[in-house]
Amino acid sequence: MITPCRADPTIRRRRWVLAGLLGAALAALEACTVPRPAADSGLDLRGAPLILLGEVHDNAAQHALRVQALRELLDTGARPALLMEQFDREQQAALDAARTAPGASPASIIAAAGGSGWHWPHYEPFLALALQHGLVVIAANVSRTDVRRVIADGLAAHGFDAAVPEDLMALQVEALVAGHCGQLDASGARRLALAQVARDQFMARLLVRHAAGGAVLLAGNGHVRSDAGAPRWLPPAERARSRVIGLLESDADPPGRFDRVLRTEVQPRPDPCAALVPARPG
Repeated sequence: MITPCRADPTIRRRRWVLAGLLGAALAALEACTVPRPAADSGLDLRGAPLILLGEVHDNAAQHALRVQALRELLDTGARPALLMEQFDREQQAALDAARTAPGASPASIIAAAGGSGWHWPHYEPFLALALQHGLVVIAANVSRTDVRRVIADGLAAHGFDAAVPEDLMALQVEALVAGHCGQLDASGARRLALAQVARDQFMARLLVRHAAGGAVLLAGNGHVRSDAGAPRWLPPAERARSRVIGLLESDADPPGRFDRVLRTEVQPRPDPCAALVPARPG
C-alpha cells in the first residue's frame, strides 16, 4: 500500500516552505515589474488640437498636475508641439540643436538656452516627456530686449498688430496695476501692457503655425486668459479648436476668463507686496 504524500508530515512541511519561498519570490517579482498606476490628473487634454495650459509659475502642485495631464495625452498617441513661455524666440536654434543632439537631456536643453530666469526643476519633467516622445519644443516668448523695443517704439514698429481693442488694453492695465501691488500708475501700466500684448500675439501666431499637428502652450494664467491673453489674438477657426485652462490657487479670484478652471492649494511664499508697499505709520 502506498501512503499518499499528504500523509507524510515531513513532506507537508517541505511543501509549505517551498510554497512560502515561491510566494515571496513572486511577490518580489511583481513589485519590481508591475508599475503602480498613477493617479488621474483631473485634466483631460483630449478633444482639442490646441491646448493653452495656464499656471502660477511657482506652484509645484500645478506643475505636477500638468505633467501628468501631458503624459496622459501622449499615452493616447498625440504628439503636439510643446510651446513654452520659459524660452525666448531667439533661443529656438539652440533649443533645436540641443534637443536633437546625442545624449540630449532636460539639463542640456536648458543649458543650451541660457538656463536663467526660471525655477527649472518645475519644467524639466516637461522636457523629459518631450525627449521621450519626440516632441518639438518651441520657444514661445519674446525677449526682454524685444519688450524694451516695443515699449519704446510701439507694436507696429516691431511687426506686431497695433490695433489693440480698448477693452483688452483696460484688462491688461488692470492686471498690471494689481500685479505691481498698486504701485504702478495707469499710464505706466499702459506702456507695459504693450509688452504683454506682444507676448500674447507671438504665442497666438505659434499656435496657428502648429495647429495642424496640435500644440500645447505652457504659460502663465495671464497669457492664456480668454478675454485678454493669447486666445484674443487667435483667428476664429483656431479659437474654435482650442481649449483654455486656467490653473488657479484656492484663494485667488479668476484673473480673467477661461474655458475651464482647476484650483490647487496655495503655494507657500512670502508676501510679494511686502517689499513694495510702504508700511503705514503706527
